[in-house]
Amino acid sequence: MSEETLRRAVAEMIGAFTLTFIGAGAAAASGVAHDSALIGVAVANGLAIGVMVCALGPISGGHFNPAVTFGFLVTRRIKPALAGVYWVAQLGGAALAALLVKDLLPRAATEAVSLGVPALGHGVNASSGFLLEAVLTFFLVLVVFGAAVDQRGPFNAVAGLAIGLTISIDVLFGGPFTGAAMNPSRAFGPQLVGDHWSNGWVWYAGPVLGATVAALLYHYLFKPEPEPAAA
Repeated sequence: MSEETLRRAVAEMIGAFTLTFIGAGAAAASGVAHDSALIGVAVANGLAIGVMVCALGPISGGHFNPAVTFGFLVTRRIKPALAGVYWVAQLGGAALAALLVKDLLPRAATEAVSLGVPALGHGVNASSGFLLEAVLTFFLVLVVFGAAVDQRGPFNAVAGLAIGLTISIDVLFGGPFTGAAMNPSRAFGPQLVGDHWSNGWVWYAGPVLGATVAALLYHYLFKPEPEPAAA
């Protein structure tokens, strides 16, 4: 592995770690404080990604999400080998974060929210959850391409803010129904550590579908300036 690839992988691992650590921790903290207000969890998730995109985006592109990386792959903005490295780093970072949340926080707090594993809300079936996750991820990846990829305007200067706010609004709507993961690694870490796999495919297939549609739509319809594939 080259030094450049290593830097990118570590950046992706840290970003994915941050999202899962803060997201799962915020869910547990909300339960301890007996505060069911969704806005706190939404803000925590949005800020976690926003600050990491600002800090590490120039190094790796700030994907922190296997679905985002898949969107880059299908539009040939990243080579398959590097995408594979990103996926391993993202999933590994999320698993490490979930493990630390489980070990550091009171057991009652983490068990009350199943370690922050995304789950279907009352009355939401797996098919509906799959489509909700796809639509929420579509919004996210569309904003990633518009704010962080397209070089035709000044929007990339505020990419972290735009992406973070998109996650927050998605959580505000989707949180009670699917957990609004929009990110397979965010689901994978707590699922693996907590051994909670019920309807697990929803948080993999949904985000990948949404990311693919958004990436292809932006790439072929909105026609951002072409860029060489990452090395």
